[in-house]
Amino acid sequence: MTARILVVDDVETNVRLLEAKLTLEYYDVLSCNDGASALTIAARERPDIILLDVMMPGMDGFETCRRLKADPVTRHIPVVLVTALDGRDDKIRGLDAGADDFVTKPIDDLLLFARVRSLVRLKAVMDELRDREESGRRMGVDADGAGRLRGSGGRVLIVDDNESQANRIADQLATDHRPVIEADPDKALVAAQGLIDLIIVNVSSSGFDGLRLVAQIRSKEGSRRAPILAVVDPADRPRLVKALELGANDILTKPVDPEELAARGRTQIRRKRYTDFLRQRLDYSLEMAVTDSLTGLHNRRYMAGQLQTMVNRTGQGGDPVAVLVIDIDHFKAVNDGFGHDAGDEVLREFAVRLATNVRAIDLPCRHGGEEFVVVMPGTGLEDAVMIADRIRRDVATTPFRILDGDEHLTITVSIGVAATLGADDSPDALIKRADEGVYEAKARGRNKVIARAA
Repeated sequence: MTARILVVDDVETNVRLLEAKLTLEYYDVLSCNDGASALTIAARERPDIILLDVMMPGMDGFETCRRLKADPVTRHIPVVLVTALDGRDDKIRGLDAGADDFVTKPIDDLLLFARVRSLVRLKAVMDELRDREESGRRMGVDADGAGRLRGSGGRVLIVDDNESQANRIADQLATDHRPVIEADPDKALVAAQGLIDLIIVNVSSSGFDGLRLVAQIRSKEGSRRAPILAVVDPADRPRLVKALELGANDILTKPVDPEELAARGRTQIRRKRYTDFLRQRLDYSLEMAVTDSLTGLHNRRYMAGQLQTMVNRTGQGGDPVAVLVIDIDHFKAVNDGFGHDAGDEVLREFAVRLATNVRAIDLPCRHGGEEFVVVMPGTGLEDAVMIADRIRRDVATTPFRILDGDEHLTITVSIGVAATLGADDSPDALIKRADEGVYEAKARGRNKVIARAA
C-alpha cells in the first residue's frame, strides 16, 4: 500500500536521504525544513503520514506535533517523530504531544517501513470515516465533540503468561483503567470479542505464539478494530517488525517503562474512542438517510430501493409483492383546527398503529406528508386487502389522543391496494395502481379499501 509522506527536518541532507529511501519504496514524498512550513503543507496537502524531526530551531518537533493534533484538519494524520534522542523522557513528551510513533537516528530502514505500513493502514480507516465528520460539521453537528474524548477509564485486556510482568502492567494501568489479565490465548481470544478498548499482548511469550494471537485478533469480526499494544524484546527485531505487519498498532519494549506504558495506552484508547465516535456518526448518518425523523418509519428513498429489489425478484419467478398506499382523510382539517403540533401527534400515533398491524417482514414507510406506503413481500392481492382493512378498522374505531390527552379525534384512512401482475410489472406501475385505489376510495366517501387488479 503506497502513501503520501511529508518529511520535516531542518538538515537538508537528512531530508534528501529519507526522501530517497521512501521514493525507492514507491512512496510519494513531500518535504520542508521547519515546523511552521510543516503546519501549512499538512493542512493544504493532507499527507498520509508525517515524519517529523524533533530537534529543529524555533518550533521544535514536539510543539509542531502538538499543533498538528490540535487542528481538526490535520489531527487525523499519523505523526512519527524522528529523533537522535533515545531517552524515555523524550518519548513520553512526544506521546503526550500526540505522536503516533518514534524512530531513532540512525534510522533502521526495516523498522521504519514496518511502522509506516502499519500507520498507512490506520490512516486508510480514518480517511474512510473522516468524510462523515466533515459532512456533520457542514450540517452544524458537533463534530469537535471527538476532541473531548478521554484516554482514561479504558477496558484493557492483558494477554501474558509471565505472571509477574502481567501483574506489573496491570498494577501500573489500574490507576486510570480497568485491566484484566488472561494467560490462556484461547480464552483471551474469546474475551477480545467483548467491549475492549486496548489489548496488550506479550508477543515474546514462551508459552504461546503471541504473533499468531495478534493475527487471530485481527481476523475476528468482534476484535479486529481493537488496538493492540505488542510487548516485545527490543533485540528481537524480526518479531517486532512482524508484529507491526500483522496488525499491532504500537510496540512496547521490555523492560516495560510505567510512564511510557501509560502514555502509549492513553494514545491508543483515545484513538479507539475517536474512531468509534466517527463510526457512530456514520451509522447515525446512514440511518437518518433512510428514516423519517418524525415517525421513525423508513422514508420514501429507502422504500423505493427495497421495492425495486422485490419487484425484480418477482420478475425472475419469485413470490408476488403487494403495496398499500394509505392516505389520512381530512388531515388538513387537523392541522387547521388543532395546529401542526397536533397534526404531528396524529402522524406519530398512526405510524405506531401501522407498524403494529403489519407483519415483521412487511415494510411500512412514510411516503410524504400524510401519505404512507406498506410494501408486502410474498403477498397476493387478496391477503393484502385483508391486512389493509385491518389497518383501516383499527384507525377508525379507536380515537387519537392529542394535546396531552385532553382532546380525542376520530381519524379515518383511505387505502389503495395493488399486487404485482407478472414479469413485466414495475415499481412505478405498482405504486400508481395503488394510488388510483386511494383516489377511488376518497371519491366513494373515504374510510375505504380499494384494490386495483390492473
